[in-house]
Amino acid sequence: MKMKTKVKPFDLFLRYMVRGSAIVTFGALIFLIGYIVVRGIPHLRPELFSFTYTPDNVSMFPAIVTTAMMIVLSLLIATPLGIFTAIYLVEYAKKDNKLVRIVRVTAETLAGIPSIVYGLFGMLFFVVFMGWGYSLLSGSFTLSIMILPLIMRTTEESLKSVPDSYREGSFSLGAGRLRTVFRIVLPAAAPGILAGVILATGRIAGETAALIYTAGTMPQIPDGLLSSGRTLSIHMFELSKEGLFVNQAYATAVVLLILVVGINTLSAVIAKKIIKV
Repeated sequence: MKMKTKVKPFDLFLRYMVRGSAIVTFGALIFLIGYIVVRGIPHLRPELFSFTYTPDNVSMFPAIVTTAMMIVLSLLIATPLGIFTAIYLVEYAKKDNKLVRIVRVTAETLAGIPSIVYGLFGMLFFVVFMGWGYSLLSGSFTLSIMILPLIMRTTEESLKSVPDSYREGSFSLGAGRLRTVFRIVLPAAAPGILAGVILATGRIAGETAALIYTAGTMPQIPDGLLSSGRTLSIHMFELSKEGLFVNQAYATAVVLLILVVGINTLSAVIAKKIIKV
């Protein structure tokens, strides 16, 4: 016969507070997604996916291509830097190293800076000083600086979560530190690293303020790294700002939502395959 433990009133209050907060958060998310879908799907028209943008069709196809290019370029720049920095901090640097503390404090500080500040920095440094102008290259480098702390911190926590017995077993078999990191530790930490990359992808896709000052707002497919272009978030902002294409802005929001969900789903599938391997 099981003994029933008496729950204290304060513990019961906290339990219901946690459950209530979860319900409110989940409900707000469902309401937001449902509102966007209901307002946007009826206005998805074939002309919104025309190859070229005109003031009549306000096509989002150039913005879709630009968004994909911006995501790929930003991740190509930030992901290796973030992962390799985290590997150094966890696997090579000493625990009481002052450089490690400085890097971590700097990363946490960068993570809290508003995106408009990144945009102003990108405009002054990449657009003006480097002479790249409003371009895909300026926008991708600015976004890389934005997402670098996120990828670095998530990778660092993922590496720390790998048991030390994995490393000790590899060392006992004669493997060096470099081989142990890349053949044993990184595959075990891959799901956590991919989670950070997924979060970074979502931030890239939804970023507006930083890209207005660096990538520009030209509604065309960039013909090179030094060409200007607008992402889906900027396209949606421009349409809603004009006030004449609010319905098309909601349709753009639906496509952006589908794009982010699709990327997250694909990343989850890749993470499961990595775990099985």
